[in-house]
Amino acid sequence: MRLTVGMDQSDIRKVRDFANWLFKIGEGKLGGPNDGEMIIDIPDDILINDSHDPIGSLIDFVYPLILENFSNTNYFQERAILAPKNEVVQEINDRLLNKFPGDEVEYLSSDSICESEFVHDQYDSNLYSPDVLNSLKVSGLPNHKLVLKIGVLVMLLRNIDQENALCNGTRLQVLSLGKRVIEVRIITGTNIGNWTFILGMSLTPSEKKIPLKFTRR
Repeated sequence: MRLTVGMDQSDIRKVRDFANWLFKIGEGKLGGPNDGEMIIDIPDDILINDSHDPIGSLIDFVYPLILENFSNTNYFQERAILAPKNEVVQEINDRLLNKFPGDEVEYLSSDSICESEFVHDQYDSNLYSPDVLNSLKVSGLPNHKLVLKIGVLVMLLRNIDQENALCNGTRLQVLSLGKRVIEVRIITGTNIGNWTFILGMSLTPSEKKIPLKFTRR
């Protein structure tokens, strides 16, 4: 999907200029000759000047008047925050969650070692205790504790049903929170506006940095 769909010429020009600026940074064409380090001027219109609470300022900039618009699907389709680290993602998620009205619902995963890991060898149950497994934060898996409210956004981390556009990266808005199922509305992709249900499922991380295989349900 092109980002310029529905934009006027002024907005398209701004997007194009910003994209060109990013390309020049990536190609090392800004800041003059350098040996791997350079000073780059950041345009004022994308610069966060609040040194006391930069994340709060970013949230307020991207999601202005969120309480008045959290039930408006179009409002969230046009906005997103990208973060470089999972820790930053978690902080942004927590602070956005606090802005939504209603009660929090907490979901905890059940983590276990894959039996195939130790077919011939015994393993130390203390080394791989449930607390240790629960503490693992792995790319492609939700954290052990997931806290949600009605109205918040979630993103799929796996392909569930490609035919119905439930794929990795699909953004959804929570409509209701049950004990074992979450009702959501699709807000990106080809089936925008459709309702569906997300059930509990068992996932095994594919990241090779982890020294063992475990399952998170």
